[in-house]
Amino acid sequence: MNRKSMLLLAASGVIMLTGCSKKIKGFEADYFTVNPNPLEVVGDRVPATVTARVPAKFFVKNAQVTVTPYLVFDGREVASQPYSFQGEKVRGNNPVVSYSNGGSVTIPVTYDYEPDMMTSQLELAFNVTQGSKQYSLPRVKVANGVVATAALADASTVTPALAQDKFQRIINEKYNADIHFLINQANIRDGQLKTSEMLTLQQQIKDANGDQRREIEEINISSYASPEGSLDINTRLAENREKSTSTYMRNQLKKDNITEFGELTANFTPEDWEGFQKLVAASNIQDKELILSVLSMYKDPEQREKEIRNLSSIFDQLAEQILPRLRKSRITASINVIGKSDDEIMQVLSSNPKGLSADEILYAATLVDNNGDKMKIYNTAAELYPNDYRTYNDLGLTQYVAGDYDAAQANFAKATRMAPDAPEPQMNLGLISLLNKDYRQANQKFGAAAGISELNDAMGTYYLMTGDATAAVKAFGNAKTNNAALAQILSKDYSKAKTTLAGITAPNAMTYYLTAILGARTNNDSMVNNNLRQAVKLDRSLATKAAKDLEFKNFNISAIL
Repeated sequence: MNRKSMLLLAASGVIMLTGCSKKIKGFEADYFTVNPNPLEVVGDRVPATVTARVPAKFFVKNAQVTVTPYLVFDGREVASQPYSFQGEKVRGNNPVVSYSNGGSVTIPVTYDYEPDMMTSQLELAFNVTQGSKQYSLPRVKVANGVVATAALADASTVTPALAQDKFQRIINEKYNADIHFLINQANIRDGQLKTSEMLTLQQQIKDANGDQRREIEEINISSYASPEGSLDINTRLAENREKSTSTYMRNQLKKDNITEFGELTANFTPEDWEGFQKLVAASNIQDKELILSVLSMYKDPEQREKEIRNLSSIFDQLAEQILPRLRKSRITASINVIGKSDDEIMQVLSSNPKGLSADEILYAATLVDNNGDKMKIYNTAAELYPNDYRTYNDLGLTQYVAGDYDAAQANFAKATRMAPDAPEPQMNLGLISLLNKDYRQANQKFGAAAGISELNDAMGTYYLMTGDATAAVKAFGNAKTNNAALAQILSKDYSKAKTTLAGITAPNAMTYYLTAILGARTNNDSMVNNNLRQAVKLDRSLATKAAKDLEFKNFNISAIL
């Protein structure tokens, strides 16, 4: 072997030693970028992407590096999924980094969020396998802290669905009776005043007149003529029937000493083609479809009558079964049944709750503002009406608001067993699942509650807690709540968030805290300080939170805390 060959072989050995045999040097922090930095909570997790840019002549060809991202906080650390990459001469399926050219590697990171993670640092630990050797490299810190604004989503502030009462202060009832006339006559026959429906109508009017809780709103008379004969004759006939019936009704009211009857109104219809069509359609007359087709083909009353009379075999049946029923006056009494006043309901509730219907008791709960008072009323409702699912659902609602979630869940479940298709307890059980971060179950329950108005806030909060702020904004719509404003802040719609926060009717400490965050994100120093001061005043624990909150890292809030 000549000298030149020996030199080439030696050089090759040096290159092989350089590319394969030496150990990897320690990684530098500036090899890595983290997105986002600082980390941010999404839903109830902390996801991030670490990108490593390995320089040329760094990554040894026969080395495999396993990177374990650790989030270090409060004296402990939590590991994310390890991620491996390898040199060109390693047999394996991991991403390859070139020795000569270097390369880029992406490392996914995720952690389950804990509040103490707000003050933390993201470190990368490196374990190297190189042939039969294994060794560790120094850790590298690549990010500081976690922005935990998304974790402010709060299912406990969502108002559960109320199973509404059906209480009506005024219920309108209508009673009617028909007076039938002979053909071409308008006089009232005595027998028509003694029919069962006529006697019932008269008695209802009398009873209403003597009952303080019933009010005669109106008495109406509608008179008709059957549609055979000329229009002029039928017009006079219907008008006369109206007059004779009105005269009778006025005399009867006077006889019964009834002076308060709202208004007595009267009208007449010369030819009752509409009534004729309805009676024919409901009859068993042979060839009735032929009659109905004639009515649809001809709109002129005289032409209609002519064509129907031409059906001689059918017309006899009409004259016997249908037309006599159209020669009538109908008297209708509209009577309002007036329920208990609010004061009366509350008095009976206090003295004798058994004297109230389920709807009246449920309505009574809407007359008080204090949640504890509502709870007492719903307890009474559940005791008196244990077969009404609404009583348990609404009792559970007050327990949920009070923070007694176990009791609330038990009553929501009882309501669901009693009324499996009722949407309100389904939604409310979904809220319990949301509190427990059982998102799959929450989604199923919310799906079973489709259509009720309260579901929008529940679904918006669900989307917030599962990390979809855009869907949350859509679900909340124009709701004015802390959760709705939070969704808008996370979606960076700061103008709308400001409007939402300003529109909250009963702002609390979290309302002001969110407004302070909005001020920080829009670089408004006075907005930060004024609202953070008010938030801490209402809830002292927020001072500790604010001290760690990276939203305020560029603001001097020490005087507030």
